[in-house]
Amino acid sequence: MIKIVTIEREYGSGGGEVAAQLASQLGWKLWDQLLTEEIARLANCSKAAVEDREERRDPLYYRLFRSFLRGSYEGSINAHKLNVVDSESILKMTKRVVLRAAETGNCVVVGRGSQHFLRDRNDTLRVFLYAPTQDKVRRLLARGKTEDEAHELVDTVDRERGDYVSKYFGVEWPNLPLYHTMINTSIGDGAVVQAITNFMKICDARPGKP
Repeated sequence: MIKIVTIEREYGSGGGEVAAQLASQLGWKLWDQLLTEEIARLANCSKAAVEDREERRDPLYYRLFRSFLRGSYEGSINAHKLNVVDSESILKMTKRVVLRAAETGNCVVVGRGSQHFLRDRNDTLRVFLYAPTQDKVRRLLARGKTEDEAHELVDTVDRERGDYVSKYFGVEWPNLPLYHTMINTSIGDGAVVQAITNFMKICDARPGKP
């Protein structure tokens, strides 16, 4: 039985909205903003600090600053209190939270490497959502972004996600063999949710893993 759905997505394709609708329809727990909040709690930092480093590599200046800061604390009696929120520490905490959520089951998890952390579970359906550029820009405009901002975000966020996945998981993004299905969200959020639930039924009807 499928008890977990991971949704990886291109930026602006509506992954968050689809995940929320799917979780609501199934009556399952949604791990999206909740995942960020839980990581922030574990890291003892603000949600904004986590959002700034999620699904992206640390820039060079940040890595240098982190090394300098850690070096400054070397040998200090307060070294155990050092709390640097970087991509690597967030990745480790994300894995902990995702694996814990998976043990409970009945959940929809959005991005953050969840498809990689849960790749060996037979009760997990891994979905990738994408959309034409014009559709992604249209969604971002509806959220209040300007035309220039929308195009820049569409161009840069996924590139950062790709760099992140390449560095920490050693594969290209998206890693096609990892997903059970890939859906173009231009068919509409409701249709995407229906397609995912139909696919879940097909997987549940098959013996063994999906």
